[in-house]
Amino acid sequence: MKPQTVEQVFELLDAAVTSAALGAALEHRLFWMLADRPREAPDVAGELAIPMSRCRNWLRLLCTLGFLEENEGSYQTSERGKSLILDAYTAETWAFLADAARRQCPAVIDLALHIKEAASTWDIQGVTPPNYLLKLQRDPEYARRFTRMLYEIHRPLADELAAIMTVQDATALLDLGGGSGVMSLALLDRFPGLRATVVDLDNVCPAGQEIARERGLSDRITYRVLDYVQEDLPKGFDRILCCDTGPYTVDLFEKVRAALTPGGRLILVDQFSPAPGIAAVPRLTWAFLGSLENPDSKGFSTAASVISHLEEAGFHEVSLFDVPAKRDVRWETGWQAIEAQVG
Repeated sequence: MKPQTVEQVFELLDAAVTSAALGAALEHRLFWMLADRPREAPDVAGELAIPMSRCRNWLRLLCTLGFLEENEGSYQTSERGKSLILDAYTAETWAFLADAARRQCPAVIDLALHIKEAASTWDIQGVTPPNYLLKLQRDPEYARRFTRMLYEIHRPLADELAAIMTVQDATALLDLGGGSGVMSLALLDRFPGLRATVVDLDNVCPAGQEIARERGLSDRITYRVLDYVQEDLPKGFDRILCCDTGPYTVDLFEKVRAALTPGGRLILVDQFSPAPGIAAVPRLTWAFLGSLENPDSKGFSTAASVISHLEEAGFHEVSLFDVPAKRDVRWETGWQAIEAQVG
C-alpha cells in the first residue's frame, strides 16, 4: 500500500494491530466459519471462546478492512474476503502463512529504539529467532504443512514455467531442493516422456509423495532424501532444476555439471536481486527482517553473480529470461530463469 492521504499514513501506523487481527482471523479460520451463513457476535465469541467485547471489536475491525460485512448485528465473509482469501488459498495455507508472520513480530518490537544498534534485534530482547530449517528436520507435521503451503503458493509459477520451458527432448529431470515437486509435477503434466527425481529433507519427501499420488503422477516421480549441498548428486540426468534454492556456489555448479549428461542443461529459477546488496521488490520484507537478525546480511544473489559462477564451473550457452506472471502477487512476480548447458 502506497499512502495517498494523511489518514492512510495513520492506517499504516495502525497496521501492526490490523495485521494481528487479520492473522488471528486466518489462524482461527474465521472467514471460512462465516462463509456459509451469517452469525452474531455472541455466537462467534462462544464458538471460538473469545471474550465478548473483544470479539465484537475484532469483527468490526475486520469489517473496516473489507473482509467481513455486518447486517443487523450478524457478520459474514464479504465478497472481497471470499475473493482475496477464500478463493486464493486453502485455510491450511493461510493459517500457516499467518503463523509464520506472527513468529517474526519480535524482530520489530520497539524497532525505533533498536534500529541504530549494530546487533540482532532478537538478541537485544533476549528472544531466539525461529529456525525453520531445524524445525523442518525435527517436526514431521510442520514439514508436511510447510511443504503443502509451498506447493499451493508456487503452483501458478510452476504452470508458467512449464509453459515456457523447452524440455521435449528430456527424459530425466533432477529437482534440487524441490520440496513437494511442484515444478517437476507441472513439467510431467506437460511432457509425458519425462520422469523426475526430487531431492530434499527427510520430513519433506513424504509430503511430496502424498501430493504426487493425489496428482496421479507417483509412477513418474521419485523423492529421495539428500543434502545436495554436502553430498554428491546422482548422475545421468539431461535436465537439472533449481528453483528458489541456493546457495549458488561454484562448488554446487561443478557437482551439477558432473550429474548432467553431455549436452544436458541446468534451469535455475529465482527472484534475483537487481544489484548487490539490494533485494528484489517481492523479497524486501524478508531482506529487512534478515538485516534485523544479522546487520551484516548480504542479501540475495544477483543473476550476474550466478551466471559468473556457472561459467567458472564450466557451463556455456548461458541465457537469462523472465518468467511471466498472471497475478500481481509476491509469490508470482519477479521470477527469472537462467539456462546453462554442459559440453
